[in-house]
This record gives sequence, structure tokens and C-alpha cells, in this order.
Amino acid sequence: HGLDVIAVGKVGEIFSFRGITESIHTDSNRDGMDAILNIVKQRRGQILFANLVDFDMKFGHRNDPQGFARALMEFDSFLDELLPALASTDLLILTADHGNDPITPSTDHSREYVPLLVYHPHESPGAPLGVRRTFADVAATIAEAFALQMPSTGTSFLKEVMNL
Repeated sequence: HGLDVIAVGKVGEIFSFRGITESIHTDSNRDGMDAILNIVKQRRGQILFANLVDFDMKFGHRNDPQGFARALMEFDSFLDELLPALASTDLLILTADHGNDPITPSTDHSREYVPLLVYHPHESPGAPLGVRRTFADVAATIAEAFALQMPSTGTSFLKEVMNL
């Protein structure tokens, strides 16, 4: 589609580097957050797709709820840096690729709903997006935002986010 897609964390590996213009490997959440902020401040790429590796590998799969909570607080503080750096046309989508309850006896993926938080610098106070029927709604929203062909599955929530 000709879009400049920058992958941070293990995103490049997850997608076998298909559709990725640039891949930046990171070794920790902090490393990933630094890369994200650097890319946003430099206004590089049209799509920035990041995975903060510690949430999954270091805390979720190792059943460490205290570590997970500390990482969430660190990420929350990071948002204080990231949000003001976003351009007026940016759309920030925060989600997870799977549930991983760190207090279950198993270290496998679990069946919790994943969060879906969406931010646009000029829209407030926001609107609840509800429980989505499918993760494909994120793909449909990105497709609509870039005027791409809509996927056969998924419903865009762009109008809800942009208050159109």
C-alpha cells in the first residue's frame, strides 16, 4: 500500500518483516518506549507498530503481577511524555495481542478481554468503544484512517473516536 511502517520490539519478527519498512529490535519496555518517543518526535513513518516486550515475556508469562503493575505505572508515566509529542493528525491505539493473567497457575495465554484505548490529540472527552466483536476492528479502523480497502472482517470505530 506504499505506507511507511516502522515496527518496534518484536513486531517485525511476528509478521516475518512483511509490510514493514523499518524494524527496530528492543530488549525491554524502556528500550521500546525510548524508540517510540524518538520516532514520534522525528515524525518518522506513517504507521508505528510497537510491542513492549516486558509485559508479555518478563511479567505475564512468568506470573509476576507486581512486576506487571510496576511496568504499567512506568508506561503510564511514559504517556506524559508521549501524548504532548503527538501531531494533531496522529491516532494512538493501545491494545494487546492476547490476555495473559499473571496470577493464574498457568503461564499460557489466558482468555481475558484485552484493553482498547484510543487517543486523538484534538478529541475530548472521549467515548466508550464498548466490547468489540473482533480484534479485526482495529485493522478496519486503521484501513479507514488511511483510506485503504476495508478488510472483509471488522468494523471501524474511527468515526466514534474522531466524533465525525
